[in-house]
Amino acid sequence: MNTNGLGKFTGAAWVIGGLMAVSGPAMAQSVPDGKPFPSQAIRIIVPFTPGAINDTLARRIGQKLSENIKQPVVVENRPGGGATIGTDYVAKAPADGYTLLQVSSAHAVNPSLVRLPYDSTKSFDFITLAASAPLILLANASVPAKTLPELVALAKAKPGTLSYSSTGNGASAHLMGELLKSMAGIDVLHVPYKGAAQAMTDMVSGQVQFTFTSYTAAVSYIKSGRARPLAVTGTQRIAALPDVPTVAEAGYPGYDATAWWGYAAPAGTPPATLDTLNRELVKVLRDPALKAGFAEEGVQIVDSTPQEMSAYLQKEMALWGKVVKDGNIKAD
Repeated sequence: MNTNGLGKFTGAAWVIGGLMAVSGPAMAQSVPDGKPFPSQAIRIIVPFTPGAINDTLARRIGQKLSENIKQPVVVENRPGGGATIGTDYVAKAPADGYTLLQVSSAHAVNPSLVRLPYDSTKSFDFITLAASAPLILLANASVPAKTLPELVALAKAKPGTLSYSSTGNGASAHLMGELLKSMAGIDVLHVPYKGAAQAMTDMVSGQVQFTFTSYTAAVSYIKSGRARPLAVTGTQRIAALPDVPTVAEAGYPGYDATAWWGYAAPAGTPPATLDTLNRELVKVLRDPALKAGFAEEGVQIVDSTPQEMSAYLQKEMALWGKVVKDGNIKAD
């Protein structure tokens, strides 16, 4: 596996940076045991398998964070249960700031889909939002629709005959498709797959007519002419596809659906520690090189206050809770 120079892989953990002494008052804060924070390695728990954007984001941010705080940062993958296993691990970890959760969009969806062993809001202290990425509504090149309005018209002319793929029931692509169905008033069939590769392969081969996927997954098919981008699910067009409108621009104002990520600590983490984590993570997230690197991959790096992240999570939970309820969606 290519580590991109970010560290060494040991089991399920990426060790980033070397063990170095804490230096500088800017990041040292007292904690109840009297030691400055941080005075040891910080772990970032990613509740997904290694690879793809979840992992890449944590490793690149972890690398820069390690450089800034002069302590190792370990990225540890604890996948399973639609992100609930790793999330529960952090919820039950010591509230000392040394075990962090990389939160994703799934954190806002899971309360509506499954019974959780933790509370998605009360079990955590939120630190900052970190990134967002719209998906691309991508259609098979043989579909006689060159725009989203044309796809909707086709679906209305032939109810129940068009289908779209996703990586499983309750996955981002599934929910984004259900939101479009509701707003556009169309009847299209959802076809869940066990993985992204097969979901994309069957769309490109014409087994299903369209899908929702990331820019990095879509770009090769767009360039080869095997698939056509019809819309972007966020509120802004992406720089890599400047001529592709947002779903809202294409006729459905208010449609706003993105994959997103942020960071949280176990509830009860000392306020001074949370302040330090927010300050240091925001410093990383405002790095121009980090922003530029992810922009090329269709990902926007952002930052926020803890309060802004909490408010955003509540908004997302309300949105997707309604989509899940209205669509009678059940998790796999």
